[in-house]
Amino acid sequence: MHQLGYVLLLLATLAWSFVGVLVKTAATMVDSSIISFARFFFGVVFLGVYLLIKDRKIRLWTAFVWIWLGALGKAANYIFENIALSIGFSYGNILVQPVQTVVLLFAARLLLKEKISGRGWIASAFCVLGVLIIGWNGLPLDELLDGNGLTTLLYTLAGIGAAVHVWSQRVLVKKMDSGNMNFSVFLWASLITAAPIPVQSEGFAGQITFGAWAALIILGVITGLSFLSLAEAMKRVPFAIVAIVGNCSVFFSILWSHLFFHEPITGYIICGTFVFVAGFLILNMKLPKRASKANKESSLAT
Repeated sequence: MHQLGYVLLLLATLAWSFVGVLVKTAATMVDSSIISFARFFFGVVFLGVYLLIKDRKIRLWTAFVWIWLGALGKAANYIFENIALSIGFSYGNILVQPVQTVVLLFAARLLLKEKISGRGWIASAFCVLGVLIIGWNGLPLDELLDGNGLTTLLYTLAGIGAAVHVWSQRVLVKKMDSGNMNFSVFLWASLITAAPIPVQSEGFAGQITFGAWAALIILGVITGLSFLSLAEAMKRVPFAIVAIVGNCSVFFSILWSHLFFHEPITGYIICGTFVFVAGFLILNMKLPKRASKANKESSLAT
């Protein structure tokens, strides 16, 4: 049973690490608007098939405000992330998770009045410092403002959206099962991302290829089903291992970007990555139980 947990955890981690490469591949055929919609659309299709096989029914939730807030947050997450990936490097989305972590910590402090321990503040500082190092990447100020500054801003907005989605899960998971909850959120998010396509999207602006179509579909599978692998893994594997292995996806993302697109990986990128991963480990391994529970829910939203 434990071996199955490790396999499922590794599959989820590897799946997330390929998101940047898949988005860059899909972007050779369609623009970021269609990619955002497709990630939700195909995710809903595969998640719906899973629920029909498992429960023989699907329950669509609409009445909860947090369903809509979660859909808006996740839609913003994908929209800004896909724009940034389309114009930047395929490993750039590693910035989303540290931003999400810091936003959730401050939201817990400001909205729920939860106490953040000294280790929590240190972890936040490491996450912010790591993001700043990667965003800077050793560039002069004028080049930073022209290129990296924009993509870092987009990933920051994506991280804020992801944090809103995680917060909604934290509220909704007490009222409904995770399968139908995510199906509902992703369905409404697909409609949100579809709305601007007729007036904003350039459609199929690039060459139509099997690889680009496969990338779009696989992105949907990752959106719809990867959290199921993680949920099952967390039943079998100690959370400390989940935290360590889950955060390894950022290193895989950097590796794939170099192997598939020959993107330059500087010492600043490596240093910044190690810094914010250290922040994750401090946070996940040392915070009180209630905060650790929030981090588990955060992992399910990836």
